[in-house]
Amino acid sequence: MRLKNIYLDNGASTKVDLKVLDTMLPYLKNRYGNASSIHTFGFEAKTMLDNSRKIIAKSLNAKEEEIIFTSGGTESNNLTIKGLAFANKNKKNHIITTKVEHKCILNSCKWLETQGFKVTYLGVDKEGFVNPKNLEKAITKKTILVSIIHGNNEIGTIQDLEKLGLICKEHSVYFHTDACQSYTKTELDVEKQHLDLVTINSHKIHGPKGVGALYIRKGTKITPLLHGGDHEFKMRAGTENISGIIGFAKAAQIALNKKHVKKMTVLRDKLISEVLKIPDVKLNGPKGKERLCNNANFSFKGAEGEAIGGYLDQKFICSSTGSACSEKTLEPSYVLQAIGLSHEEANGSLRLTLSRFTTEEEINYTIKVLPKIIKKLRRMSPIWKSR
Repeated sequence: MRLKNIYLDNGASTKVDLKVLDTMLPYLKNRYGNASSIHTFGFEAKTMLDNSRKIIAKSLNAKEEEIIFTSGGTESNNLTIKGLAFANKNKKNHIITTKVEHKCILNSCKWLETQGFKVTYLGVDKEGFVNPKNLEKAITKKTILVSIIHGNNEIGTIQDLEKLGLICKEHSVYFHTDACQSYTKTELDVEKQHLDLVTINSHKIHGPKGVGALYIRKGTKITPLLHGGDHEFKMRAGTENISGIIGFAKAAQIALNKKHVKKMTVLRDKLISEVLKIPDVKLNGPKGKERLCNNANFSFKGAEGEAIGGYLDQKFICSSTGSACSEKTLEPSYVLQAIGLSHEEANGSLRLTLSRFTTEEEINYTIKVLPKIIKKLRRMSPIWKSR
C-alpha cells in the first residue's frame, strides 16, 4: 500500500500541533489585545505574555527577565552577533564561530568583517565536532564572543556545550549557542552549560512560524537591533506576537516531557540501519547519543541528492539535501565540505528528519522505496556505469 504525505523534512519546519493551535485560536479571534495597553484586553495579553515567558525561562533554567521574544532564530542570532559586537566595539573586536553554523550566523559574521571586526571560523572533525583545544587557542584578549551551534541542522552533531562553555567562562568571553534544532530534544541548561546567550525558536518544535526567543544572561551588555517602544525589557521594540508566543510556550510545554525523544531515536536508528544496507552509502555525522534524535544524513555514491529528493517527492516523501535556507542553491553543502566530504559526496547527500508524529509505517515505506530509487539513479549515471 502506498502511503501519502510522508514528511521527513522536520529539520526545516514541523507541523503545528493541534493542541498548540487550539491554545492560540482564542488570541487570534476574540482576545486580541496589545500587551502594552492599559485595559482589560491589554492586561489579559500581558498576563499570557508573562506566563509564556515563565514557561520558556523554566525550560532553560533561566530567569524570566532573561528571555526576549523575537520573530525567530534568524533574528535572535543577528541580535546576538551584531548586538554584542557593537556594544563592545570600543574594547574588543574579535568573534569566534565555526564553519558549520547556520547561514544567519555566518552571514552576520561576514557582514561584521566589513565593519572592521575580526572573525575566526573554527574547523570541525569528520563527525562535525569542535575541538575544545582549538577553541581555547583561538581566544585572544580582543575576543568578545564565541558562538557555536548546539545541534547541527544538517548532520545532527550535538556539541559538548558544558566543556566549551567552561573554556569561555574561564577566559571571560561571552558564550552563545544556536539551539533551534536541539531545543527540547536534548539537555539545555544555561547554568550547567555556562551559556550567556541561547537562540531557540517555535516552528522546529510543532509551534507556529515567526516566533522565537533569545536568552540573554542578566548583566550582558548588548545593543538592540530594533529601536522603538520599551517592549521586551527595551531589548526588542515592537508589539509582541501574543498568539504566536502563547503557541510557542504551549509547544515547549508539550515537548519538554521528553517522551517523544525515545520514539524518534528508535525510528531514526531503524532508518539509519536499513539505509546503510544499501551499497556505497555512508552516514554523515556521528552515531548514537551525540546525534540529534530526529536526524539522519546520508551520502550515496552514483546518485545526486536533488534527484533522490525529486524521486522521493513523486512517492509522496518529503526530504531535503541540507538546510532549508540553502535548498535553492546548486552549490554543495558547506557543512558537508567542512567535515571532509568531496564535492561528489556532498552532492550525493540526503537529509531525512523525523518528528514525534512520524510513524513506523512511514519509516518502513521509506526504507522500501529508497533503495529502488538509488538503484534507478545509478543505472542512469555515466560515472557509476564506468566503475
